Amino acid sequence: MSYVENNLIPGETILYRTKLHWIVLFWPVLVGSLLGLISVLLFFSAVASRSGSSQSHSVAAGTGAFFLVVGAAIIGFGILRRNATEIAVTNKRVLIKTGLLSRRTIELLLSKIESIGVDESPSGRIFGFGTVIVRGTGGTPESFDQIAHPLEFRRQVHAHVEDGPTKGR
Repeated sequence: MSYVENNLIPGETILYRTKLHWIVLFWPVLVGSLLGLISVLLFFSAVASRSGSSQSHSVAAGTGAFFLVVGAAIIGFGILRRNATEIAVTNKRVLIKTGLLSRRTIELLLSKIESIGVDESPSGRIFGFGTVIVRGTGGTPESFDQIAHPLEFRRQVHAHVEDGPTKGR
């Protein structure tokens, strides 16, 4: 079960969910793929070159293996970051959880939400991601980057704030 499902209070139901946009994987996949390509080239150069010492072959192969592992780790951490983030609107609260080992959570009652802002760059508008800024009454703004469909998230929160805490039951 997810963090959101495990932390529902009695009578609370999930009305809307979103997650980080796939764009969070762009740089990890790009860098990981380039490192993977470099590792393949190093492996082929170690195998293909007949001249030179066996030590240079093993250095090239070892460096290639290192780049392959680092590239896979970079991609893996990007996937973990995306999958470890949960964003939900319930009939009573907004819940946002980020992180896997070190967790950051924000849980705001719908009745205590003062405003929700959305910042979208030109690329964010094209691809459908942005930064959501949630401000509770008397609290500091909480900012969450690269959220998928940020305008829909804001619309869902506004719709359920207007419904009140009992209408979504």
